[in-house]
Amino acid sequence: MKWRRLNGDKIELPIRDAVEEAIIRETNLGHKLKICIGSDSQVKNGVTEYATVIVFLREKKGGFMFILGDRSSQKMSIKERMIKEVAKSIEIAYHLCDLLDQYKLELEVHADINTDPHFKSNVALKEAMGYILGMGFVFKAKPDAFASSSCADKCV
Repeated sequence: MKWRRLNGDKIELPIRDAVEEAIIRETNLGHKLKICIGSDSQVKNGVTEYATVIVFLREKKGGFMFILGDRSSQKMSIKERMIKEVAKSIEIAYHLCDLLDQYKLELEVHADINTDPHFKSNVALKEAMGYILGMGFVFKAKPDAFASSSCADKCV
């Protein structure tokens, strides 16, 4: 399990150091940053593949992301899988939150969960929202959860 960039380059530093290096570089370039963390998963042939992303948004200047892939052969319900995605995002957010506080950066945790009850993922909405908000993070769900539903989705 190694972090990488979108172009496939491996991140050799511990992720906390790589994030701090990126923050310093981008702030020195005059960019105002916001960090969004999200995860997504897909089940293929009985194996659940996960992608967790740290998205660095530069105000009015695009962004970039760091990606972590993971796999599990554990069989689980859709609700369990959604909560597992949220847990992966929270684990990274918790690992980075004091660093982001130090640099006074906004942090959002995105859940790939639909707010529309007609979608299967909605079964985990209340638990996911409570989990994220209970940890003290800003919560976003679909359609506002682009880190999980767009960025991580493309990397799974």
